[in-house]
Amino acid sequence: MKNLDIALLRTLVTIKNSNTFSEAGTKLSKTQSAITQQMQRLESQMGVPLFQKQGRVRALTVHGLQLADYGQRLLAINDEAIRNIGQKQMEGNIRLGAPLDIADTILPPVLTHIARHAPKVRLEIRVDRSPFLMQALRSGDIDLTISTRQANDLQGFVLRTSPTTWICAADYIHNQRAALPLILADELSIFRKIALEALAQTKLKWHLNYLAPTLVGIKAAVRAGLGVTARSIESLDPDMRVLGEAEGLPPLPAVTYHLWTRSDTISPLTLRIYDMLKNQFEHQQAEDIDYSM
Repeated sequence: MKNLDIALLRTLVTIKNSNTFSEAGTKLSKTQSAITQQMQRLESQMGVPLFQKQGRVRALTVHGLQLADYGQRLLAINDEAIRNIGQKQMEGNIRLGAPLDIADTILPPVLTHIARHAPKVRLEIRVDRSPFLMQALRSGDIDLTISTRQANDLQGFVLRTSPTTWICAADYIHNQRAALPLILADELSIFRKIALEALAQTKLKWHLNYLAPTLVGIKAAVRAGLGVTARSIESLDPDMRVLGEAEGLPPLPAVTYHLWTRSDTISPLTLRIYDMLKNQFEHQQAEDIDYSM
């Protein structure tokens, strides 16, 4: 029985994700000729062609794509074993911040992954609004935070991009002829900014019907039928519904949730947890893109 070479599979998977040999070589710090030689060895091992000429580029054959899919799974197991076996388990405290609107959606998978791969790490969770969480991160009061805010001075990666929608109570009666009653957070809210900028591009009339400092207050006003708010789809509950262009409302841009840490952090535990989550979520997003193609 033949044994597959992990190094060759890593190159194959990188080629699939990069589309060209030259880009794969850049990512792997190898010359294009070295990449070519590796793939020739892999084709020899497998006994079938893995690439075919398409114009000026070499594209994966059906066998090549199939092997790359197997390789992706084998690499995930290989890399997980390297991270977790024979190394000292991560121990200590991690202070993690998260906005309230993703406490039931984006946060649980993050916590589950930490608990599974770093069981000795004790987590302190702070649920608050994004601007306050970013302030706490910069001041050192927390180690990592999930946030919709952009930050050039911090180190971060994308956890998820979510649609922003107009949300109202399930039994709310929307009158397109009347001014739109808005339920908004205060000036620090990204969703307030998104809603007002979208409405400014239309001729719709609107008025501020309810102002709340927290998501709890916003949801209470929505449930009471006081109007419509703009939030990410993460905030949608069973007793609410979405309004859209069919009801005369403008489309809203999606929001992106990042995981941030300080660029100058020197905590080995924080850096290891950050890198572990980054590898997991970027791998997951790559798989999602492959499945959708």
